Amino acid sequence: MNYYDHMRHIYRLLSALLLAGWFSAQAQTPAPPETPAQSSALDSALFYQVLLGELSAQAQEPAAAFSLLLDAARKTGDEALFMRSVQVAIRARSGDSALQAAKAWREAKPMSQEANRFVLQILLSMNRVPDTLEPLKRLLTLTPQRELVDTIWAIPTLFERVSEKQLAALVVQKALTPMLSDTALGATAWATLGRMWVNAGDLVAALRAAEKGQTFSVHQDHPAWLALSLMRADVSQAESLVKIHLANAASTEFRMAYVQTLLLAKRNAEASAELRNINLQQPDYAPAWLLEGVVNLQMQQWDTAESHFLHYIELMKAPAAAQTDTLSPRGLSQAYLSLAQIAMQRKDLQQAQDWLQRVDHPDDLLTAQLRRANLMVRQGRMEEALALIHGLPERSATDARLKRGAEVQILRDQKQFARARKLLETALADNPEDTDVVYELALLAEKMGDLAEMELLLRRQIALKPDDAQAYNALGYALADRNLRLPEARQLIEKALALAPGDPFIVDSLAWVAFRMGQTEEALRLLRSAYSQKPDTEIAAHLGEVLWVTDQREEALKFWREGFQANPDNDTLNETLQRLRVKL
Repeated sequence: MNYYDHMRHIYRLLSALLLAGWFSAQAQTPAPPETPAQSSALDSALFYQVLLGELSAQAQEPAAAFSLLLDAARKTGDEALFMRSVQVAIRARSGDSALQAAKAWREAKPMSQEANRFVLQILLSMNRVPDTLEPLKRLLTLTPQRELVDTIWAIPTLFERVSEKQLAALVVQKALTPMLSDTALGATAWATLGRMWVNAGDLVAALRAAEKGQTFSVHQDHPAWLALSLMRADVSQAESLVKIHLANAASTEFRMAYVQTLLLAKRNAEASAELRNINLQQPDYAPAWLLEGVVNLQMQQWDTAESHFLHYIELMKAPAAAQTDTLSPRGLSQAYLSLAQIAMQRKDLQQAQDWLQRVDHPDDLLTAQLRRANLMVRQGRMEEALALIHGLPERSATDARLKRGAEVQILRDQKQFARARKLLETALADNPEDTDVVYELALLAEKMGDLAEMELLLRRQIALKPDDAQAYNALGYALADRNLRLPEARQLIEKALALAPGDPFIVDSLAWVAFRMGQTEEALRLLRSAYSQKPDTEIAAHLGEVLWVTDQREEALKFWREGFQANPDNDTLNETLQRLRVKL
């Protein structure tokens, strides 16, 4: 999420002729429509000259067209002719000519914001960052006072595509120097400069700018949005600035963005507390109820999550038009899907079905139907479920992959390995380099006990996709689980962890190979770390087994019970309990 999107206003500087990138050889933006210039100040000779210029443009003779139109513009001072000459140069991808015409326009009309806008944008498109200082200063001078705050805040968007980010920050700093000490503009000016330093990768300078901006006003949004972006970038000191703003009547929009930042940092309890405060202060603000329900769902607080989703639906069904959730256009569908998940957790399959049937957002329909298919499988209607999936429409290649993945999952869960394999082999024949299919086939081969085929496929996957951490991990774990080639297994898993540092499932694999090699203390340390990050049933099964064989049996039972409660059908846990003759 880009926090600045919340604050960006439609900026007059960005006209329909977005010049940025037009002069790049890779540019894909179509040229602006060729609107013939019109001017009432033309005598017959100039009229003929303009007509000849337009005919030259249509005849794909841009040099002649540009020369004729620019000459006519200089003679008449007509802004439409200046703009037309710029358009012709742009279409010919001649940055120098476009700049020449824009500068001539500005010289003829020194107070024209549009002429200056074109000069600035063309310079930025040509990556001539130092030359943008003068037109940037002029932009600020020509902008009406009432629009100046928004204009300053939009400056970083102008420099997004330039390559010399640090130089751009220094140019903007020079242009903003008079505003940095201005009582009315200082907060925005410093926050804008901070954004430039963020783009340049200097987070220390950005934090300093946020601090200076907030000294002008703790109520002003712009330094707070900058601080929030720095918090997202793990600049720990930035959160104190965010909290100062939150304590001084921050907007609901800002507070919701803060909640999302907490969620991304996996600080769910704090996010939930902040959402409760929003709901107490603004009980009719629907998006906060939806988001708090999502947080409760992640924390497996089923009853609380359900009550929040139901209240959200009630608010959204209210007659007031203001209840439209503009932050979550798919909010109702997401609420229905979440309520279906809660019903499935309670094994109330009919209630889950009822919620899924209410999903009507186009982007969620496929998900809802795939979940309906899973419900059918739970009811023993596997063939009906497969027929439902097979008949679902495909709006994209992603939809096709989701459908295939759901069919394979159902067949694998129902031990229909041969059918699942045939489905995947057909898909691979159509696209031999589809790494998703190769990986799925490898996992299926492992389920079927064909270790040689699994290894062959995973090594093919690694060759096709050398940075695929999961392929290295899958092969390493398969070897470790069978007590085969343990040094090689460890090497493969360590390679996976280097590609995906901290991944709890890879850490679990590394712990398992350590356990197989007799390194129980290291195995326990790694498993505790993995489980604290991701309390998954598979990890619980492994952690419980290591604890069990080291005579820490009460603790082992605790983890196994937690894993069983989360997923009683997990093969690894059930096999472990059966092998160790443990009853929970």
